[in-house]
Amino acid sequence: HDACGIGAVVSIQGIKTYETVDNALKIVEKLEHRAGKDASGETGDGVGLMLQIPHKLMVKAAASVGIILGGERDYGVGMFFMSPDRLKRAQAKKMLEIIVAKEGMEFLGWRDAPTHPEILGQKARDCMPYICQCFVKRPEGCEKGLEFDRKLYLARRVFERSNPGSYIASFSSRTVVYKGMFLVGQLRQFYADLTDPDCESALALVHSRFSTNTTPNWERAHPNRYILHNGEINTIRGNVDRMLAREETMESAVLSPADMDKLLPVVDQSGSDSAMLDNVLEFFVMGGMSLPHALAMLVPESFNDKNPISPELKAFYEYHSILMEAWDGPATLLFSDGRYAGGMLDRNGLRPARYLITNNDTVVLASETGVLPFEASEVKEKGRLRPGKMMMVDMEEGRIYYDAELKERLASEFPYRDWLSHNRINLDSISSGRKVETSVDCYERLLHAFFYNREEVEKIMTPMVADAKEPVNSMGKDTPLAVLSKEPQLLYNYFRQHFAQVTNPAIDPRREELVMSLDSYIGAVNLNLIEMSPELCKMVLLKRPVISNRELDLLCNLRYKGFNTRKLSMTFPVAEGADGIRKAVERLCREAEGAVDDGCNYVVLSDRGVDRDNAPLPSLLATSAVHHHLIDCKKRVQTALIIETADAREVMHFALLSGYGASAINPYLVFAVIDDLVKRHDLQLDFNTAAGNYIKAVDKGLLKVMSKMGISTITSYKGAQLFEAVGLSDEVCGKYFGNTVSKIGGVGIEEIYNDICKAHSEAFSDDFDETMPLPFIGQYSFRKDGEAHAWNPETIATLQLATRMGSYKKFKEFTSLVDNKPEPIFIRDFLDFRKGEPVPLDEVEPAENIMRRFVTGAMSFG
Repeated sequence: HDACGIGAVVSIQGIKTYETVDNALKIVEKLEHRAGKDASGETGDGVGLMLQIPHKLMVKAAASVGIILGGERDYGVGMFFMSPDRLKRAQAKKMLEIIVAKEGMEFLGWRDAPTHPEILGQKARDCMPYICQCFVKRPEGCEKGLEFDRKLYLARRVFERSNPGSYIASFSSRTVVYKGMFLVGQLRQFYADLTDPDCESALALVHSRFSTNTTPNWERAHPNRYILHNGEINTIRGNVDRMLAREETMESAVLSPADMDKLLPVVDQSGSDSAMLDNVLEFFVMGGMSLPHALAMLVPESFNDKNPISPELKAFYEYHSILMEAWDGPATLLFSDGRYAGGMLDRNGLRPARYLITNNDTVVLASETGVLPFEASEVKEKGRLRPGKMMMVDMEEGRIYYDAELKERLASEFPYRDWLSHNRINLDSISSGRKVETSVDCYERLLHAFFYNREEVEKIMTPMVADAKEPVNSMGKDTPLAVLSKEPQLLYNYFRQHFAQVTNPAIDPRREELVMSLDSYIGAVNLNLIEMSPELCKMVLLKRPVISNRELDLLCNLRYKGFNTRKLSMTFPVAEGADGIRKAVERLCREAEGAVDDGCNYVVLSDRGVDRDNAPLPSLLATSAVHHHLIDCKKRVQTALIIETADAREVMHFALLSGYGASAINPYLVFAVIDDLVKRHDLQLDFNTAAGNYIKAVDKGLLKVMSKMGISTITSYKGAQLFEAVGLSDEVCGKYFGNTVSKIGGVGIEEIYNDICKAHSEAFSDDFDETMPLPFIGQYSFRKDGEAHAWNPETIATLQLATRMGSYKKFKEFTSLVDNKPEPIFIRDFLDFRKGEPVPLDEVEPAENIMRRFVTGAMSFG
């Protein structure tokens, strides 16, 4: 009940009939329980159908407006949603005709799609576009199929860039898409074409939309141009950013540099997550990659050691994980390009897809069984798609390709295992005779400069080191938000991660180990990823994002196969004030871009070097600023960012650094703390065991944090920017954090500097006493002179007395203490009840409307 409904009917032999179209419409009409609708029940979130171009119908329809089409696939059909304004529409039509001519094709004419708007709900009618079709002739010498579709693709992209008010649902010589803001039963009624017996196709894919993360509109209905999708892409922000960054290095044997200029940017960021995935899939297919190859690269199955797949297939996935992070999230995908049609599941398999094959060679694939009635004697085979698996029908060859055969073909296309063994470097397998220190100079001063306190060391870090896992704490947080606290704050404390909601489930990192992975690669992807090459896997494999001092030293001194790196300073002259932070960040961005231009495979951002004159930049600020700067100048994928920092120590700190672009993090001051604990015999462990336990604890914690958003791999989490800020100014969020949302404004660079300066001046003052213990600020337990707590001895004691005595008077004392805090702690402490005149009864929504919404919502959530 709580996800989109999908279905496909495919003739294995490619036999075109109206029955196929009719059966697909019957499927979507039976999926009403999966289709979202508005409160009135009159307007749907979206319903649509993809089919092969029905040649008989199109010839007849074109002839009715004086257009001669010619033979099958000798023409392309565009399905347009245009402005209802006649002048704007006329301008858009003329523009398309000019563009088609410039691309060397003959424009044949327009046809208004026959529709029945009167059956729609009011909301759908209010935003309904003008729907029309165009016909374009295939040029002489241009092959039918993909080559002709590539020309149509180029024309469409040029048109889209110059006409943002128009939307092209499909523009192909092989497929056409009919969709809109319908209830499931309205699709057939709205488009007259779909009730014409000449509307014949060998395939039909249908989708009923349950809108959760985007507002419904006509364009966002499915199918898209290649796929329809049941699920969410949780990593979409990072996926899109990295696609933008890849554009400088992308080339294609079938697309000229001039063609590439017309296509870029590949992703239309105004679309939904599904539409953006479709943009990228379409680009790879048009660039020369096969449809199953592109899908397996974008949505790979798990390939860790727990998944029993062949070494060749594992090598295929490992190779492609260097080039492309997974577009991760719960997903069932149905896809077609007109010749091939099929389906696949994401690596978790959290969206169902079941199929049956009839004796007359028809495949029915849908989000559940029972979508079409069949006698048992008619069914040849039944099954379901399994996590990460794919099946595909080739209607020209008249056969089904199951996952094993498909993947075997992909894995054997190139010698991926040999390429990896000769070019990839596993950091765990490298040894060095170099001595690497774990202690640091000015240890006590640095602890103060980087905001360390006794609670962190005793209650968080020591249990992580001793038990190799995060300590268990109570739920909830009764201390002030960072922006409301009087204590100096690390920048990390201003961020909150999103979590999986509504139809998008979180996953269990312990029971889903099969699909979870912290493996990642660092290096430079400065070659074309459309063309497979052994040079692309000259990378260093990291088994986890947190690296030791020894591992960092290895990376900084690695010269094997031309690896090159550069270390940049994350410090600023403290005397320059807040401007010093701004200048230092700008300097880092320039230096990082210069390092890319000089061929550095990875860049180390380091805050070592903090002294009396130089204070540390917040590593999160520096990492995010450099990450987004390199994205803006399209150089991000040409290097990796390694962060050598003293301020990261908790799991969420590492999650934030990864989420804003870090490939590896070396928390060197944490290792100095562990070294000190071992030397003082506060731990009965040797340093290597203790440090290893800490890294294991962070690994487990990262898997847990990722799983809250339904993400399985660190490569997909990296750069995904799945956070919102609470109490950061728009200036900071917009300039340094890629427009991360901060619904509540707050501190800017000046306030960040004040916190840094306070800690730095205390740490490097002349009267600093190195024998003094770290402060105990009362963050995790109440301290009289520490951080404020909403639940303090006074409030708790008053509540206990009220309940024990049954005293309403005492209870009112308790509510007064809670409601009238000396200083605000929560956002709600700024709110008050507004007293005024009662709302007139005629302005109150009728109870039956509220009940209808309640019942609809309850059904949606099962």
